[in-house]
Amino acid sequence: MTVLVQSVPVPNGTLTPVWRRPIAWRTVALLALVAWLYAPILLRLSLQWRSDPNFSHGFFVPLFSLFVVWQDRQRLGAIRRRPSNWGIPLILISLSMLILGVMGSELFLSRFSLLLLITGLVIFFLGWEFFRALLFPLAFLVLMIPIPTILFNQITFPLQILASKLSAWFLPLLGVPVLREGNIINLPAMPLEVADACSGIRSLMTLTTLTIMYGYLLERRVLVRVLLAIAAIPIAVIANGFRIVGTGLLVQYWDPDKAQGFFHEFSGWLIFVVSLFMLFFLHRFTTAVFHRREAGE
Repeated sequence: MTVLVQSVPVPNGTLTPVWRRPIAWRTVALLALVAWLYAPILLRLSLQWRSDPNFSHGFFVPLFSLFVVWQDRQRLGAIRRRPSNWGIPLILISLSMLILGVMGSELFLSRFSLLLLITGLVIFFLGWEFFRALLFPLAFLVLMIPIPTILFNQITFPLQILASKLSAWFLPLLGVPVLREGNIINLPAMPLEVADACSGIRSLMTLTTLTIMYGYLLERRVLVRVLLAIAAIPIAVIANGFRIVGTGLLVQYWDPDKAQGFFHEFSGWLIFVVSLFMLFFLHRFTTAVFHRREAGE
């Protein structure tokens, strides 16, 4: 008995292992090159996140961006790749910024060049449509880069003065006489200085980051997301002013020594939690307003 065996042609590339595909090797080589270029910069950046409380939220920023990309993986996979040569100028500019930042010891410039490089690579290899789909997670990565020192000082001092003015206005309403001199609030018990750490910049940056994450996960309307992100700024400033008021009441009516140490740190956490609740209720309020408008009431 003769057995006939017919061979079925297999399309080229369907059974090729991933590690043998040229595009996979090019991707791995490109990622390895980027990692080699930016390893010292990213290491120093992570050390600053760890040591500087003002930017400790930086650990969560890249993780959230990766989560957003993973969540949209099906939509991204359906996008047709259309590489564009317009990514080459961005790649060259980012590498120039990296060289200038390293040679001039400009941390912000060298760190920001990584985001510009990623943008250029996405446009060059995947195209503009893919870049538009990744616009939010790419833009969100900006929040992981600490503000330059010059700009940081320009923001911190006005926040100190504003917090001092709010406290000096509110404390007399509670029966505490106040004489303000700049960022110094003179109380009958002792002078109270609104230092850089009490300016509210830390809670402002962290609250803004968390608000953007909250809006993306729990709100679909872009306008409401923007409103929440903007509202995080006055909420953080007002909450920090109440923290200083609470410290002043603690100094005046209890014990000046309690203004430092555990109670001072605990008040910061407490006020931050209160700020989160304020944002939550603001979101509920804006959602109710939009629902009523959509219902035509």
